[in-house]
Amino acid sequence: MIRVLCLAGGLAGAAGLSQYPEFSQQYLQRLAGQVDALTVEVKAFDAAALAEGMGREEALQDLSASAFQERHQADMRAMFARHARLSDNLIALRAASPLQRIAMPHRLADGPTLWAVWGDFTPAMPISTAGAASAGVGFLAGWVALAATLAALAAPLRRLIRRKPTPSRREPGVRVNPPVARPTLVAEAPNPLPKLAGVRR
Repeated sequence: MIRVLCLAGGLAGAAGLSQYPEFSQQYLQRLAGQVDALTVEVKAFDAAALAEGMGREEALQDLSASAFQERHQADMRAMFARHARLSDNLIALRAASPLQRIAMPHRLADGPTLWAVWGDFTPAMPISTAGAASAGVGFLAGWVALAATLAALAAPLRRLIRRKPTPSRREPGVRVNPPVARPTLVAEAPNPLPKLAGVRR
């Protein structure tokens, strides 16, 4: 039964992870669009700052005259940080092959982009080398994960069985019959008179 469950877990892992190459490809395409949109905003901000004779950091420091400007400053800093992070991930994913992307799940960690791809994702047949490799890794991962889970669930039960005392088997003792008292024979008293032939006594 456990082997059947582990096999089912392996097949589920293989079916799920076999879609990783196609998912990463669609993520890469949407990531490129995100980076392009952020690049437009970054260039617009830098151009406005340059028109005032300031650099990017000077323009950000200038956004502190009011609470609204401070909030806008925080939003712009978050946008610059996200643009730098996504640009770095895009360069790494473009340089990697579909097979190499299997070891780069951390490059697909942008929440908005990830959920957008998941919402429009359509599974594809894993006919490529990367798809077959992903299916193999998924099978092993599913098998090991389910086996470890079942072992963890069964461990308390095994400890309980080991702690339960087992009744000791006693071999039946040999019953020794008590000695039977022998009846005492009363010895006949000797007749002191001599026997005479022909005389009855």
